[in-house]
Amino acid sequence: MAKSGFADSIKLAVIVAAVGLSAVGAQLKVADGLIMRIIDSNGNKLLGQSFKLADGTEFMRKGSPEFAFRIDGKMYAGWSEWKDIRLDKSETNASTSESRITAVSADGRVGVELTYRTYSGLALIRKTLAITNCGDKDVAIEDVDVETFQLATLGCTNSRVMRRFARYREEGGVYFGDWNDPLVVVHDYGKRCGIAVGNEGVSTMKRTTVFQDGCFIVSGTPHVGDRYPFRKWLKPGESWTAMPVFTAPYSNCPDPSRIVEGAVSDYVRKHMGVRVERIPKKPMFVYNTWAPFTTHIDAKLIRELADAAAECGIEEFVIDDGWQINVSDGKYGKGDWAVDENKFPGGLKPTFDYIKSKGMRPGLWVSLAFAGPSSAAMKEHPEWFAKDKSGQPANLHIMRGNERTACMATPWREYIRDKILALVKDHGLAYVKLDLAIATSAYVYNDSRTGCYAKDHSGHRDHEDSYDAIFSSCMRLFDELHEAAPDLFIDCTFETAGKTFLMDYGIAKHAEGNWLSNIGSSDDGRLYVRSLAWGRTPALPATALVIGNLHMDGPQHLLSFKSLAGTLPIMLGDPRKLTASERAEYKEWSEWLKELESRHSYLSFRQDLPGFGEPQESAWDGFARINTETNSGGIVGVFRNGAAESSRFVTVRGLAPDARYAVSKGPKRIRIAELSGKELEDRGFQANLTESRDGELFEISRQ
Repeated sequence: MAKSGFADSIKLAVIVAAVGLSAVGAQLKVADGLIMRIIDSNGNKLLGQSFKLADGTEFMRKGSPEFAFRIDGKMYAGWSEWKDIRLDKSETNASTSESRITAVSADGRVGVELTYRTYSGLALIRKTLAITNCGDKDVAIEDVDVETFQLATLGCTNSRVMRRFARYREEGGVYFGDWNDPLVVVHDYGKRCGIAVGNEGVSTMKRTTVFQDGCFIVSGTPHVGDRYPFRKWLKPGESWTAMPVFTAPYSNCPDPSRIVEGAVSDYVRKHMGVRVERIPKKPMFVYNTWAPFTTHIDAKLIRELADAAAECGIEEFVIDDGWQINVSDGKYGKGDWAVDENKFPGGLKPTFDYIKSKGMRPGLWVSLAFAGPSSAAMKEHPEWFAKDKSGQPANLHIMRGNERTACMATPWREYIRDKILALVKDHGLAYVKLDLAIATSAYVYNDSRTGCYAKDHSGHRDHEDSYDAIFSSCMRLFDELHEAAPDLFIDCTFETAGKTFLMDYGIAKHAEGNWLSNIGSSDDGRLYVRSLAWGRTPALPATALVIGNLHMDGPQHLLSFKSLAGTLPIMLGDPRKLTASERAEYKEWSEWLKELESRHSYLSFRQDLPGFGEPQESAWDGFARINTETNSGGIVGVFRNGAAESSRFVTVRGLAPDARYAVSKGPKRIRIAELSGKELEDRGFQANLTESRDGELFEISRQ
């Protein structure tokens, strides 16, 4: 995306240098009292000299390159020659400060702008890199490293990498992270210190490596030779800003998960700009029609389901696939997004009006880029569709079928945006589930069947350029939907994200949620729900994780609901099969959670329970969702998965040490204990589960 302001700042830097006011030879100190980073421009280079905490713990070796990228094969980095260097520092607001470096390469081809942002009370720095083409020819940018510095203190022998959302330990050697690594933590168990590195790239457009080339941390875009290489073409005078990378060093801490629960979670919740924290009302209980009905739905069925769902306390009712046809043949299909009036006489409006009359907010499923051969869009605009290596229209979602994938880096983006907006406005939709592959697939493992090979699409020039163009265009579409409907909850599924179980910071900044998976409704399914949630939180916002397909009418269905309380409760199945008492029980639980959210705003938080690890068979697991800002309390969930012991002591962190807290079980509010915050952290309360497979939710409430 062009950034004319940066081009202007490059020009200003040149003018400043001409009158002798250039900061060449100066140092930029990025500091907020807890953390300090020093970048030195002596010798016309931009080199990191120090990155340390207030206690003096140093994390950077002097002379680190700070950034790197290639243009037409030539490397540009902090240790390259630069001119017209300008260093600036300014306060954005009372809690945030920005420091900025602008410079032009010695050969005059490229300009850079490095921005460092600090936040009051957080030992964390967010860094961005903008690149401007200062030459007179188009250039291709590749191998972008927003962050690159050599580690001090943390050596590869005694340190471990916490990978995949900082949950799993990698032993020894160089670690090459990919799309599953929006967050990694490097931790030295002997020295009790480490650093968290977060990459805010979207989907496959991120890469973080640790201990590479002499103990370096490197984070930015995928490189040439990686599975999904990054490339960005810039015209003369055009600028592009890479995804931000944040770094959070810490010391005097034996457990690397504490930095994730602390500084990282605080940054994500308060400063990153994730969408789920920007909507006034988070979904509390969602129903979706997909399973077991798949596409076999109609107005009569939906009304019956709506009656039962409303009795259960459902707040959002989402109609999934099966409502649409293509106009030319009147048959089920994707692309035209016309309503099948054989199934829904008079369109969807009467059905959605009925859902609203039951006190629920309506939602709808739409495929973002899939279209069938009978659709008007595919017939009239074949140039909008992604091309494969042979130049033919491509199906990027699955290996079979005659449907094709449109390229989001063409006018298709405006076409599908307008289709979705019309549905939102016509029916007052509060929730849209946007689905299926757009660039990479969760189900196709042939890397040549990814992206778009077209050479005549306006949004990209070649295959390598297409990945970022497609994902960026999709995120821009989400932003435009929010501009028109600010309170809309966008569910960007893992299929659209491009890989199984994929959710990250890049998506979370543009979509409120992510349908993370489809799993069965069984003992293993409930355990899997909690495992998926544990594996991605607290690095990601828990309420942004939309995990299907647990059934409302499945075995131990209330236990399924309790398991989902650790993320965003969404259920499928057939609520008509529930008895009146079962529906009333659901409503009691859902109303209780709504009350707890109104008291504690717990949906913005999730922490680990000390001593309760990754959910697994023959063990206990659990989660806490404690408001660590107000210290008012929150909820705690504990689960027994065939474990031998029938009781466990549960300790809870994040509460005010001297305040008194009541511990109550479930919506019946059975008082279990009253303890101080310090007592809850030190010795906790006892949870009893007599059944070998069971779970319970507790409220922790300040008295």
